Amino acid sequence: MSDGDGIDPDPERAALVREVAEDVRGDSSESEQLAALLYRVSDLYDPEEDTSPPEIYRNVRTILQIKERGTLERD
Repeated sequence: MSDGDGIDPDPERAALVREVAEDVRGDSSESEQLAALLYRVSDLYDPEEDTSPPEIYRNVRTILQIKERGTLERD
């Protein structure tokens, strides 16, 4: 059943995206960020998760802003 965002739950797809996330995870901060992004995207397909594309966008944007600043502290 679609959640209104046009994305139907698909546990197999969620598992595949998470597997790719594990494959790209490495020692660099960039690979860690990409893996985190993929995990967030996999939540869209996980019937156990309650998230939407806009929520994932905001979360990823925040992660990238923190990385750019180099700290969790706000300006």
